Amino acid sequence: MTIKDFIETLSANSQKELLFEYAPGMLVGANYHITEVKNIHVDSVDCGGQADTWNETIIQLWESPEELGKKDYMDVAKALQILQRVSKVKAFKMSSFVKIEYSNAQFHTANLDVVGVKVNESQLILSLHVGSTDCKAKELCGVPEPAAIEANSCTPGGGCC
Repeated sequence: MTIKDFIETLSANSQKELLFEYAPGMLVGANYHITEVKNIHVDSVDCGGQADTWNETIIQLWESPEELGKKDYMDVAKALQILQRVSKVKAFKMSSFVKIEYSNAQFHTANLDVVGVKVNESQLILSLHVGSTDCKAKELCGVPEPAAIEANSCTPGGGCC
């Protein structure tokens, strides 16, 4: 999701509470704050010698220990106000990819991708996902692609079960 899509999603749901699901069934606590917004430019070279560049907007969430047990989540409108304040200081590159930076005592610090949006009467819930590492130069480096296994193709002794 780009920052443009993110802001549009928030704007379309400004009267709702904003929740983040960092793992299936696991929500960031209602005591969260948006503590930092980072505009990152990535300039990389993969193991095959191919250059790549992209931009990311990383929105950091922090759970305040002083507000433990809080029941009401941040309103989407407040999150939008924070993003508007940030954009006045550092303009967003609207095509940048949004990541949510988060951790708690049971979950390591990670930059999570926004992979889903759920809307109900009173809440906007953004589903997050930890991306995995991958080789971007598989063909150049001779890394074989995993073989696709057809559904119901496993047989005893076939090596796929």
